[in-house]
Amino acid sequence: MANYYAGVKFSPTGKSYYFSCDDNALKIGDKIVAESIRGMQVGEISIEPIAISEYKSELELKPIIRRANDDDLLLYEVNKKKSEEAMKIAMIEINKLELEMRPIDAEYALDGSKLTIAYVADDRVDFRDLLKVLAAKFHCRIELRQVGSRDKAKMVGGIGICGQPLCCTRFLTTMEGISINRAKNQMLSLNIPKLSGHCGKLICCLVYEDDAYTELKKDFPRMNEAVYKDNQIFKVTGINVISKTVKIENEELIENIELSEYNKLKKVKNNAKS
Repeated sequence: MANYYAGVKFSPTGKSYYFSCDDNALKIGDKIVAESIRGMQVGEISIEPIAISEYKSELELKPIIRRANDDDLLLYEVNKKKSEEAMKIAMIEINKLELEMRPIDAEYALDGSKLTIAYVADDRVDFRDLLKVLAAKFHCRIELRQVGSRDKAKMVGGIGICGQPLCCTRFLTTMEGISINRAKNQMLSLNIPKLSGHCGKLICCLVYEDDAYTELKKDFPRMNEAVYKDNQIFKVTGINVISKTVKIENEELIENIELSEYNKLKKVKNNAKS
């Protein structure tokens, strides 16, 4: 049994996966060869070795085989070029069989014993005939893996509405589900097309400022709270946490006032609840 376990990434923005090892001198950034579910792969240490006694999960740990040597790294680069060619061939065969699927990524195991092809499809696809054709052409085990729209965006990449490369391709290692409630919390216009990313899902950046909005809104009045101002009754109809202003109105007037000014106003008893 191995004495340690360490975190390994197989792509710069991929998740860290734990593998067993006996080399406690491994450092973050070291290239290694590990036995993964996709076969032998070159990866990079993302979490330095930890005593195996600290491992609490019931999942079985696959091993880190060795530090990657020059031959491993050379073969890794060769396989990347072979994977590009495999993508082209797979696309040709898919078109011949008229299958409703689109390959977006291919990856060879380090020893060439397995080829994993990721694809997107709207529905389930019967690809048994395709597997037979590809196995005959590539002479190795073939795995066809359907991925979701978010995984597709992460693999393919692109430019976001901010003008920067997509977050998922740069630094996001996990992608949590994003609710429309986050947009509501940040008082954004609920224009779904404008709030959607390349994947068709709500943009991940809705997560970044959500906690800040939740905290800032604690200092603001609730909607429909009534106050006296200039001997008139106004109700709160909007807030702006960035400019720290409160929108109040009645049948005749609409005003935007500073939060500090609002806090000096007298509240109307028995305010209507929002």
